[in-house]
Amino acid sequence: MPSDRVRLILKTAAATLACAALAAAAGTALVLKSGWYNVASTDQHFQFVHTLLEQGMRDSVRFHARGVAVPKLDAGARIARGALLYRDHCVQCHGAPGVAQQDFGKSMQPVPGPLVDAARRWQAAELYWITKNGIKMSGMPAWEFHLADDDIWSVVAFMVKLPELAPPAYAAMTASSAPAPAASPAPARWPGNPARGRIALTQYACNACHVVPGVTGPETYVGRPLGGLGKRRFIAGHLPNTQENLVRWIRDPHAIDPLTAMPVQDVSEADAVDISAYLLTLR
Repeated sequence: MPSDRVRLILKTAAATLACAALAAAAGTALVLKSGWYNVASTDQHFQFVHTLLEQGMRDSVRFHARGVAVPKLDAGARIARGALLYRDHCVQCHGAPGVAQQDFGKSMQPVPGPLVDAARRWQAAELYWITKNGIKMSGMPAWEFHLADDDIWSVVAFMVKLPELAPPAYAAMTASSAPAPAASPAPARWPGNPARGRIALTQYACNACHVVPGVTGPETYVGRPLGGLGKRRFIAGHLPNTQENLVRWIRDPHAIDPLTAMPVQDVSEADAVDISAYLLTLR
């Protein structure tokens, strides 16, 4: 049994730590509620905050990408396709040899890093994981629901090649005015995967307009809250609430209601099936 003196020391230490934690929480709440903290993107993070977040991001990517199997990346056709995909989807924020980012890419905070040397700082598996999954709170989107998996690997193959390219070589590889041809969409698997659907609806910005149970997002009331959708009788006021009809509504709401404010989001059939599977669990 510890002596009375040891017990006193332990109690004092515990009380001190508890008081320090309460003081830190109160200080944080005061700073946030007062509005003193400047959220403007023109006000940079302190360097130590940036360094800490970047190191945490690197360690997280390295951990989560450790099981990714890397396919053959040196085929010329794959690299050429990756160059067009990079031009169409990446250069706007990251730039390229001799090509600046667009204005919105220049002004983001944190600023999107150049990818001309990315292959020297990241393994191919890590580049794939970042491109597929994105980086939260950084502006880096996840491309899993907007590019085929093989296309993501093509972008990675091009990024591996990118450090070798001078501006004229990059310009030559991306000179075609045509966009990269679309890959064949993945087939829909009815009745869908609700867990994947919950993620998919965030990647089509559904939670920007709708409050969706189980999905983190703003308290927004642009669109009707989707809680309880699974037990509603109708979609859009008149369409019987079946999964097939919900998929139709998600993919092309204007075909069902030309006056709806809900936009067409180019949702693939496979993703719409998964999204509908999740929404129908909300009862």
